[in-house]
Amino acid sequence: MTTKKQGYLGNENLKPAGIDIEYTKEQVEEYLKCSQDPAYFIQKYIKVVSLDEGLVPFNLYDYQQDIVEKIHNNRFVIAKLPRQSGKSTTVVAYILHYVMFNQSMNVAILANKQATSREILSRLKLAYEYLPQWLQQGIIEWNKGSIELENGSKIIASSTSASAIRGGSFNMIFLDEFAHVPTGVAEEFFSSVYPTISSGQSTKVLMVSTPNGLNMFYHYWRGATKKVGQLGKNEYVPIEVHWSQVPLYAGGPLRDDKWKQQTIANTSDQQFQSEFECDFVGSQNTLISSHKLKSLSWSDPILKNAEGLSVYFEPIKDHTYVCCVDTARGQGLDYSAFSIIDITSTPYKFVAKYRNNIISPMVYPTVIKSLCRQYNDAFALIEINDIGGQVADVLHEDLEYENVLMCANRGRKGQTISGGFGSGSGVHFGVRTTTVVKKLGCSVIKSLIEEDKILIEDLDTINELITFVAKRNSYEADDGHTDDLVMTLVLFAWLTRQEYFKSLTDLDVRTDIYEKKIEELEEEMTPFGFLNDGDNEPVGFWDGEDRWYDNTSEDFTNGY
Repeated sequence: MTTKKQGYLGNENLKPAGIDIEYTKEQVEEYLKCSQDPAYFIQKYIKVVSLDEGLVPFNLYDYQQDIVEKIHNNRFVIAKLPRQSGKSTTVVAYILHYVMFNQSMNVAILANKQATSREILSRLKLAYEYLPQWLQQGIIEWNKGSIELENGSKIIASSTSASAIRGGSFNMIFLDEFAHVPTGVAEEFFSSVYPTISSGQSTKVLMVSTPNGLNMFYHYWRGATKKVGQLGKNEYVPIEVHWSQVPLYAGGPLRDDKWKQQTIANTSDQQFQSEFECDFVGSQNTLISSHKLKSLSWSDPILKNAEGLSVYFEPIKDHTYVCCVDTARGQGLDYSAFSIIDITSTPYKFVAKYRNNIISPMVYPTVIKSLCRQYNDAFALIEINDIGGQVADVLHEDLEYENVLMCANRGRKGQTISGGFGSGSGVHFGVRTTTVVKKLGCSVIKSLIEEDKILIEDLDTINELITFVAKRNSYEADDGHTDDLVMTLVLFAWLTRQEYFKSLTDLDVRTDIYEKKIEELEEEMTPFGFLNDGDNEPVGFWDGEDRWYDNTSEDFTNGY
């Protein structure tokens, strides 16, 4: 039978609550068919907006139908999808089916920004408006950030944060573009929301995103794609779509190599790798090879606080530790950071880190001393460019911490560690990160990481490594990223090439790693060649023993 439209708050396309409809036999049969087959319901009744044709039926592509089926039949689903693949629209269509044909279902649509989640909700509301009223549930509430249906089902739209759903009970959580949620927020969210998820036997979690580095999304994706029985395997069912499976336009041909080349020409190879190839390591010309970066994994710290400290391994009696320190001004921009590394044996072990962008340089030495004391009076190597010199002085002079490493200028040999016992005009606490120091440190840390000579389990450090790229005759953070933790590793790597390092450990790192590979490494990590960057510093370095690269004299500066 045909029913007269009943409007909700002036919208005649919406059915208000409390309206009785006398269903025909055909409508009952159709209702039952829709309830049992979400793909059928979506393709027959859901409408979406096409840029070219306006409002059109949602004809699912093969991969979209697979997404719907996977979501319908599994509790936990993670999807790695390229841009412009209709991923959010597909999930929204399923959510609409879920709340319409199930009683009292609470659904949360969460995105990096609240405005984004509300835009997703608006797509669902538009699709709902164009359903026949005999198929609709009556409307109880219809707001920008939430809707409630007569069958008791509710949907909220919010930003991905711990507070968004804290205290609530949800049957389905949709995490849109989860890879773009800041790591700290993502971690806090899952620590908060997990009790909500685990409290029910049927709660669904849909995690959908284009990759954006090695973050929480990558962590869950990697766990989902491991073989059954492998350590770290999780409950998520993975879905992966290649850009070549996506049509150029609705009903059109699939994307091909010509489209790929045009897209790269209009964007960049890096952007294409990240957004369409769905490569987790999208940056090009990284110091560490992309193959190695993809194999890095992290663990949760055994201790973490809000100030920026993460501890992965407790101090071990009689072990030797080094603390490498980078200092910022504490103005909310760059980070003050230090890494503590166990050098007792190889592979060296990253045991703790501190990272804070608001701490005062006057307070920072106290934090350094406290951690160094706990790690058997760790030897502290402090970068003294800019404000770092004050930190080194306060740590040694005012706080009377004796294990602050000193450097001496040794002519052609450059800066060398004096062990804190040097004297004279050329001796100073800490090390200036010159072009020479940085070039050598980058070469060494590249080898240490790629040959598994140092173990790093810290997510923040790994994320900085994947965006530490070749720029301006050197290596530095890619645009929009930081490299403060990486620079602490560069300092550490430089330290391992110092003669004094042998007095800290019985291991001879140079013999162990570089004897056969140093020339090869120099070529690999210096794509621009040894060029003078204009600061009058020589482009060469002394290996501390009998080998000099280039024959120019050295003039140390504060630039790098």
